[in-house]
Amino acid sequence: MTRAFIFPGQGSQAVGMGKPLADAFASARDVFQEVDDALSQNLSKLMWEGPESDLVLTENAQPAIMAASLAVVRVLERECGIDLAKHARLVAGHSLGEYSALAAAGAFALADAARLLKVRGQAMQRAVPVGEGGMSALLGAEIDQAEALAKECASATGGVCVVANDNAPGQVVISGTKPAIDKAPEIAKSMGIKRAMTLNVSAPFHSPMMKPAADAMAEALAKVTIRPPAVPVVANVTAAAVAEPDTIRRLLVEQVTGRVRWRESVLALRTLGIGQTVEAGGAKVLTGMVKRIDKELQTVTLDTPSDIEAFARTL
Repeated sequence: MTRAFIFPGQGSQAVGMGKPLADAFASARDVFQEVDDALSQNLSKLMWEGPESDLVLTENAQPAIMAASLAVVRVLERECGIDLAKHARLVAGHSLGEYSALAAAGAFALADAARLLKVRGQAMQRAVPVGEGGMSALLGAEIDQAEALAKECASATGGVCVVANDNAPGQVVISGTKPAIDKAPEIAKSMGIKRAMTLNVSAPFHSPMMKPAADAMAEALAKVTIRPPAVPVVANVTAAAVAEPDTIRRLLVEQVTGRVRWRESVLALRTLGIGQTVEAGGAKVLTGMVKRIDKELQTVTLDTPSDIEAFARTL
């Protein structure tokens, strides 16, 4: 079975994440300790004990989600003898999950990935003053409807509104200035879109308003060694497989302001010879999207020790 390992993005965090793996495996504990040391922060304690109000902060959620995903990968490698280069053809991640994917494939050192995501979270938070931007999920909207709605919201308010996440059929997210986002429910109704639901996020991610954060990431990424990954990564902004370090660096900067093309990325997997996706951490968030996009792809989710042990027995 040719498989792709996939890595979740923000929103999959939850108090207690990664704790069962840490309790069961020294290799998982090592991951969490390495991330704590890299950040000079007891992030693992926050992940396991909360409070949730601190865990959901972007600067904490992003490295936490990466750490939980990489703990799964490290357990597979150390305890089960699974080599990503031999057991996967590709990796892919949703937004911050692209950093997890690259770390899993050896393009980033784990400590570098943790520090980059801390910077990314802080920079995204600072890029736009709270209250000036927002995001809205368009339920039941196809991508062409979402693009038309975003254009109309921007035009009607003189603000910014773009498609930020093309997640799955009927699940598209727009991002932009608050007046434009506030206009979305009215325009959605006129277009026959089921619902425009304002998201509880603090900034307009994946929009041109994130340009200051993109600049910060360009500076941070310039200081980090990126090695050729063991297997190619399907990049968010192009939905195409890449493996060249300078291209990876450039696309990670573009990703901050660019669209997350997750639907297109999953559709590309079949053309790249993939028959199965394996979600590392994330409580099946991406797996649910994969099933909506391509019902023929087999899916596996790895969150618990029993998940990992059962998966290892199939290889």
